Amino acid sequence: MLVLAVDTSTPSVTAGVVRYDDGAVETLAARIVVDARLHAEVLTPNILECLAEVELAPADLDAVVVGVGPGPFTGLRVGMATAAAFGDALGLPVHGVCSLDAIAAQLPSESELLVVTDARRREVYSARYRDSTRISGPDVGAADLVDIGSATVVAGSPAHTALFELEVREVNSPSPEGLVLAVGDALTSGAKPEPLIPLYLRRPDAKTIAEREAAKQVAK
Repeated sequence: MLVLAVDTSTPSVTAGVVRYDDGAVETLAARIVVDARLHAEVLTPNILECLAEVELAPADLDAVVVGVGPGPFTGLRVGMATAAAFGDALGLPVHGVCSLDAIAAQLPSESELLVVTDARRREVYSARYRDSTRISGPDVGAADLVDIGSATVVAGSPAHTALFELEVREVNSPSPEGLVLAVGDALTSGAKPEPLIPLYLRRPDAKTIAEREAAKQVAK
C-alpha cells in the first residue's frame, strides 16, 4: 500500500510517500521544510517532488494520512485542506491522526512517554502514552502545569523537552512513517476514515468583527 503522509501541525512542513504492508513501513521519499510561514507555499510542491523522486503518479497512491494537530489554526488548515483535496481528486480515503500520536508511534520502545510540541504563548501541547497508546491528552497549557504522571521520557523539540526533568528524545515534528504507523490498524482493515476534525484546543488569535465588538461591550 502506498500512502501519502502530510503534517503541518508544527513549524515543520512535512510530506512523504510511505509503503505500508501489515505493520511494516518504509519511507520512499520525504520532504521536511522548517518554516511556519511557508506551509501554503511549499506543501503541494513538496508532495509532487516526493512522488517524482520515486517515479510515482498521484493515481498510484492508495490512501492519504494527515496530522490533525494539535496545532495553530493556519498551519493545520493548510495541511488538512491539501490532504482532503488529494483524497477528493483521487477518490482515496483520508485518515486524520493526532500529530502527538504520530510522534509517539515513532518511539515504540518507550513504555512511559510524554510528548510535547510548541503551542506558542509560552505554552505546550502535550499528551502521555503507555506502550504507544495515548492515556492522557492532548492538552494545552504552561509546561510547569503539565501532569507528567509516570512518564520517564519526554519527546519533542529541545526548547520544550528541556523544561522537564526527564530523559529526552529529540523529535521536532511527526515523520511520514510515524503518521502512517499511528493509523496502521485502520489502513490494514480498510476501515472508513472518520471525518477530519482539527485539534485546535483553543480558539484562533484572529477574531471576527462581531467577536471584537462583543469583547469591547464586555470590557465597558
